[in-house]
Amino acid sequence: MEIEINNDRILSEIQKEFNTEFPYLKIEFFDTPHLRKEALPKSKMYPVSRKVAVCRKTSVSGILEIDKSDTVFKVEEEFWSHFGLSVQVFRKSGNLWIETSLTDSWTLDRQNKEGMEISNHKDIYKSAEDLDATDRDKWA
Repeated sequence: MEIEINNDRILSEIQKEFNTEFPYLKIEFFDTPHLRKEALPKSKMYPVSRKVAVCRKTSVSGILEIDKSDTVFKVEEEFWSHFGLSVQVFRKSGNLWIETSLTDSWTLDRQNKEGMEISNHKDIYKSAEDLDATDRDKWA
């Protein structure tokens, strides 16, 4: 898949394109880069209604090519190194979205399949609400 990155794009547009290709994954944008296997707090997350121009550290425009065989780490690194955008990939897990920071060596295909497998076992999550694990500020 190819994602066009330019200053006029809205973050939610990029998220939607990514999620269309990988329905059990999503990307979130942050105001600071992270280290490998490190998670960032929700307080560092950009609202998805923002334009790319105000969220990145460079002004380079172009096309980001993403393949299902790319690792999470590679995709996150390419967003940062080519376009100055700090992103983290999240995987659907039942009714939750979990950060893939501990499994960032997995390919997008593997992450997506894992998300599909876990999410299709809804009987495990019958009593769970549709929670968002990106809201780590509320974790006990």
